[in-house]
Amino acid sequence: MDAPPYRTLGELRAAGTKPRTLRQEIHANLLEKLGKGEALFPGIVGYEDTVIPAVENALLCGHDLIFLGERGQAKSRMIRDMVALLDEWMPEVEGSEIHDDPFAPVSAYARALVAERGDDTPIAWVHRDDRYIEKLATPDVSIADLIGDVDPIKVAEGRTLGDELTIHFGLIPRTHRGIFCINELPDLTEKVQVGLFNVMQERDVQVKGYSVRLPLDVLVVASANPEDYTSRGRIITPLKDRYAAQVRTHYPLTRELELDVVRQEAKTPQVPGVEVLMPTFMEEIVAELTFQARSSPDVNQTSGVSVRMSIANHETLVANALRRSLRLGEKEAVPRISDLEALITSTAGKLELEYAGEDRTEMQVVEELMKRATRVVFDGRVPLEGMASVIESFNQGWNVEVSADMPSGDYLEGLDEIQGLRDAAAALAGGDSPGQLASAIELLLEGLHLQNRLNKSSTGTGARYGSAGAAAGEGS
Repeated sequence: MDAPPYRTLGELRAAGTKPRTLRQEIHANLLEKLGKGEALFPGIVGYEDTVIPAVENALLCGHDLIFLGERGQAKSRMIRDMVALLDEWMPEVEGSEIHDDPFAPVSAYARALVAERGDDTPIAWVHRDDRYIEKLATPDVSIADLIGDVDPIKVAEGRTLGDELTIHFGLIPRTHRGIFCINELPDLTEKVQVGLFNVMQERDVQVKGYSVRLPLDVLVVASANPEDYTSRGRIITPLKDRYAAQVRTHYPLTRELELDVVRQEAKTPQVPGVEVLMPTFMEEIVAELTFQARSSPDVNQTSGVSVRMSIANHETLVANALRRSLRLGEKEAVPRISDLEALITSTAGKLELEYAGEDRTEMQVVEELMKRATRVVFDGRVPLEGMASVIESFNQGWNVEVSADMPSGDYLEGLDEIQGLRDAAAALAGGDSPGQLASAIELLLEGLHLQNRLNKSSTGTGARYGSAGAAAGEGS
């Protein structure tokens, strides 16, 4: 939608435009969305009954708010989505550095222009996307960055240091009538945190020794890890008190919600001529791996395990299956248990261990988490009593070799010789293509091994499954 056609303050008045504060604007637009049943945060999954109602309450009250949560809990995304609550276009005094309201200018420049020109004051239009500024808090962020400082160039032009027009405005004044976000708030130094007091309480700024009051209309939103915010004393108490709303985010509460996020966000690779078929049980293993990491004593839970790990693992799993299909000339790419080894690269870097290799390496921790995830999914999908005939066939001497590089058709050779395996694989696969059956067979074999019903040994390129009561290399 194009900006409105009005170009002077007089035209705005004639059109019946009524000034309103930022919080009045957000309040009205939020009520309109709620009345229409529109989603405030489209694409955010799992927060419908927890986080989103708390945010709506805070915005209806006009509160500054802080999102507390571990990494990968959509904090920044939710803050950015709040821009949709602003009017699409907002009038400002043309040439203003801080989006001055033509009806209530606050900067020296805009006040002088409106006083001189009156209804002929020229206006410009600002899109809502330009009314949002985000700053990552780091220890080197200064008061000058956020609030402002003397501009030596303006002084050199002949103005005196006491002239308000020599101020170079920082990010917060430049967000006047908009939303200002500070990510990782605890990383600001105490001096800078003190500088935020006036902005959030008195709604004005003070720049060095200037005798100037600049009443700002800014919604200040922040994000932080709860460990840094509450336990290490890195947020000074008066600043905490000025955030009227503290919203606690969380990871998906169920594996199904985790998968909803993964399916929505994953950008799986595609290859012309090759169809990707992702078995549901392999998706569940990907999500369960993340759930296992979030409860593992080997993983530092204060830093969290992001949903991004599930997304990256899903994409990597598909990529590994596609590489196999291309090498073997197969038209289907179906991830298998043997593809899980490829997830070490997309998992290890996203976990912060509780120790630094004292007992086990990072790779060993990841491999153990994969085994637990596979066991949980197998136990939930495969009734063990239905596998008695399969176990008996292995006890009679059968061995099966699997590999990430093995053609899918090779899994079907002699399949009917192992009583019950084809039926169990078909029931699990959800399809009867060679790739789907091969994937199901691998889960069945690995699950039985993790249940201590089959033995597993390495073959160098893959694995061999055999009777739990004998060496895997024996038998036919």
